[in-house]
Amino acid sequence: MSKFTLEQVNEMYVDVLRELGNIGAGNATTAIASMLGDKIDMNVPKVELLEASKLGSAICPEDEIIVGIFLEVMTDIDGSMMFLMNMKSAQCLVNRLMGRDPEFTKEFDEMDLSALKEIGNIIAASYLSALSMMTNLVITPSIPYIAVDMAASILSVPAIQFGQYGDNALLIETEFGDDVMINGYFILMPEQDSYGKILTALGLSV
Repeated sequence: MSKFTLEQVNEMYVDVLRELGNIGAGNATTAIASMLGDKIDMNVPKVELLEASKLGSAICPEDEIIVGIFLEVMTDIDGSMMFLMNMKSAQCLVNRLMGRDPEFTKEFDEMDLSALKEIGNIIAASYLSALSMMTNLVITPSIPYIAVDMAASILSVPAIQFGQYGDNALLIETEFGDDVMINGYFILMPEQDSYGKILTALGLSV
């Protein structure tokens, strides 16, 4: 399988990836609304295909504290994925789930981290379900890992992992909520052979 570069991914591929972003974000919004027991809205997600080395600068300043949930992807395709939230969004989600005052701010305890991990798991599963539905491929996520740290530290882990798989990552910025909008980033990095499998399964020549 030839190695893909950004130049080789034409507008048709980007359109397919954008549709993946739309369906995945819609699935995630529905799942989170069910968890919260409320109706929430979703803005149209922004979808980009970036070199893995540029992910950090595309998301936030390196010294900003964020929450990162990391999973590996297995079965018909191999790769890595991550869901990132800033602290304000993560705190807002946890407060909603725990029935707390919206203004409550305190360092996350084990229960909070477990809730965030489950949210990340649901969001990741929503995007993988969308990809599986579009491609008819079986895609299985690993157990999620969570970290609360500076963006540079959190993104160094997938940067190393992504380096094993390829050069390009799919970055989907999603925003959902009601009175308060939650901002998050979904990153998918298939390894090169898997990238080809995805495109072939979508009926695109590779």
